[in-house]
Amino acid sequence: MIEIDNTLITDDIKSSYFVCDLSRCKGACCVEGDLGAPLEDNELEVMNAIYPEVAPYLSEEGKNAIEQQGTFIKDHEGDFSTPTINHRECAYAIYDEKKILKCGIESAYNDGKINFRKPISCHLYPVRITSYQQYDAVNYDRWHICDPACILGESLKIPLYKFLKIPLIRKYGALWYRKLEEIIKKPDPILKIRQIK
Repeated sequence: MIEIDNTLITDDIKSSYFVCDLSRCKGACCVEGDLGAPLEDNELEVMNAIYPEVAPYLSEEGKNAIEQQGTFIKDHEGDFSTPTINHRECAYAIYDEKKILKCGIESAYNDGKINFRKPISCHLYPVRITSYQQYDAVNYDRWHICDPACILGESLKIPLYKFLKIPLIRKYGALWYRKLEEIIKKPDPILKIRQIK
């Protein structure tokens, strides 16, 4: 476990390799699961504000789902998430010409229509954050749908923390990320002892 400020981070973030392979998974994380993308409280007003600019990018099914459910929903546990189409894909997800699911919010962002890239939970995936009163638990959510990403990451030798550099900085700041890098780059004390012997 790695501890930085008010965060406890799984060691998997440095030891696991990961690079999204959309050509293989087809954006499965946007459709699998029981709910849409988790949303933080400070993102709720944003979802309402950006919707007029995002709507033109969405499918008719997605827009209908949002009109019926709202730009976000509250689940049975009191948490917020994006609405879904018939309890399947996120209402903000869109299929490209290769039948790969992509984010309509991010498409609007890439075109300069909005300054919100996408919900931080999507940006950080496969890392999930659970917030407690005293700290955030930063964990790697292993899921078989991401097996292609693990294989690609392994072949490219890109650890999870490097793949998620931009969203981790977005969430916790550049100083936090530098601290993470410094801790990860420190030699393993056990390895150091073995080398001395």
